[in-house]
Amino acid sequence: MKRVKVFHYDAFSREPNKGNPAGVVLNGDQLTEAEMQEVALQVGFNETAFVVPSELADIRIRFFTPGHEMNLCGHATMATVYALKSRGLLDGKEQITLETRAGILPVTIKNTEDDIKITMKQASPQFKEFNGSKGELAKTIGLEEKDIDHTLPILYGSTGTWTLLVPIKELSSFDRMNPNNKEFPHILTEMPKASVHPFCLETYDHNADMHARHFSSPYSGTIEDAVTGTASGVMGAYFAKFLNNDGQESVHLIVEQGQEIGKAGKVFVNVSQKMDVEITGEAVHVRDFEILLDS
Repeated sequence: MKRVKVFHYDAFSREPNKGNPAGVVLNGDQLTEAEMQEVALQVGFNETAFVVPSELADIRIRFFTPGHEMNLCGHATMATVYALKSRGLLDGKEQITLETRAGILPVTIKNTEDDIKITMKQASPQFKEFNGSKGELAKTIGLEEKDIDHTLPILYGSTGTWTLLVPIKELSSFDRMNPNNKEFPHILTEMPKASVHPFCLETYDHNADMHARHFSSPYSGTIEDAVTGTASGVMGAYFAKFLNNDGQESVHLIVEQGQEIGKAGKVFVNVSQKMDVEITGEAVHVRDFEILLDS
């Protein structure tokens, strides 16, 4: 039997068992791709990250859901960089580069008085039109078409991972959401492997700017992501493109997520005038455990 040590961190929170859990494996170079996938399946979190050597950047991170490999995962990046920094494995560096399947991305690490704050640049935002049925889409997340904010576009968006951005009129609708993930590919015909990310401008925290939930693609093997970094990043780009009524040169947002499932967390999003997207967050160590693989 092969033993694989997994570090459990919760990202976008400083309180254990809030925010978004991620598994972190620091010696991913000792595993095959099939073994990484098996570890992610056994861990069962939305994503598990594996640190491997890189010839192009300071480190390379591979991200796996229980079902497949992802191009990029914001919360697992936060968790991994936090783990490396807090364990003294980054040689005191405050700026590093990450090789991911979404490209090579810069990360800035700042030590504050009481924590470590991590800022990662995401891939350039992309948007694609959704041409499916709004009524059927609403039904797949337990709502009605009248709950959708029809003054804003429903769009596929990506800053490394594709999701469908669905504007919702009222915060009260989010408690009623009940996703039927297996139906997503039948509705998302242009991009059947995308996740679904409903959002609104009403928030629980008066300091926050946007609220969201994130429902996983059925191919990922999970139902809901508690607090999503990549989706928050592209949501910030969506805000800058369609909601920046004040004409600000850059947009600074606080995105809240996870309240409905007891996993509240926050993502700080910055979008420049050139549509460069950065997210900032924290993480907290929860526990260590081992996964056993048949050798």
